[in-house]
Amino acid sequence: MGSSSAIVVDKVSVSKRSEIMRAVKSRDSKIEHDFRRELWRQGFRYRKNASEYYGKPDIVLKKYKTVIFVDSCFWHGCPEHLRMPSSRQEYWNNKIRKNRKRDLAVNEYYKNMGWVVIRIWEHDLKNNADEVADRTVISLRMLAKTSSDSRKTTDIRNIARL
Repeated sequence: MGSSSAIVVDKVSVSKRSEIMRAVKSRDSKIEHDFRRELWRQGFRYRKNASEYYGKPDIVLKKYKTVIFVDSCFWHGCPEHLRMPSSRQEYWNNKIRKNRKRDLAVNEYYKNMGWVVIRIWEHDLKNNADEVADRTVISLRMLAKTSSDSRKTTDIRNIARL
């Protein structure tokens, strides 16, 4: 996106790239599963991939009025790891721009509802899963101690670096 994105020539055929993209899971990846398992182990009960909630959060903790999204580096345009495809660049630029815009709208929706939004980059779970889980648990425990009037919504894109 923008001038900082490097153009990388695809090293696989169009049909192979299509096969790879079809295999990308939109939910229940191993890193998400491991993250959820740690939340469960710590005593947090949640709904996963709750489609009746706006934006289809990966994790919904209704008791804590908190939704958690694990954002893919590709689909959500991670500034560190996005590798923009070399073909159909206008399409992909628009697609990722729309995804980011939708993320902001989802954040605003939950903010207006008095909920907390936690956004975690996929690469942080891959690289620092234990730390991300620990910091999320700490944040949720702090939320449990605060009154609903003093809660504020936070968009935590990189919880591992807090």
